[in-house]
Amino acid sequence: MMDIISLPVKMDKKKIDSRFRLVTIASQRAKELSYGAKPKLASKYKKMASQGILEAVEDQLEFLVGDEARTALEEAKKLDIRRLLETKKREARTEELSELERDLRVYLHEKEEKGKEGLEELFTEKDAEEEPTKE
Repeated sequence: MMDIISLPVKMDKKKIDSRFRLVTIASQRAKELSYGAKPKLASKYKKMASQGILEAVEDQLEFLVGDEARTALEEAKKLDIRRLLETKKREARTEELSELERDLRVYLHEKEEKGKEGLEELFTEKDAEEEPTKE
């Protein structure tokens, strides 16, 4: 009979009750590391999965099991993180646009004022020139 591949680390059975839980915890940590989380331990491992296993075995990660885990999962499902992030991005774009719009309005208002002054000068000069010739 072939032996299942054993992990090269020893784990505290009081904290992590099975290798399956260790793999689950380590894979979630590897995902966090792939998104840019800082490693909690310095290690020689370059792979994120190995780093995740090391951090889990060295009791550097917090995790929930049982009813607490189920409750947390239900709460997480209620929060649609993607929708929340998209909303935040839209709000940021709206703020940027509104700031741009404000700058544009100021610019157009100043340009309009200068345009009115130029037109007024044109018409007042013509009126002033026309008056002496008529008399």
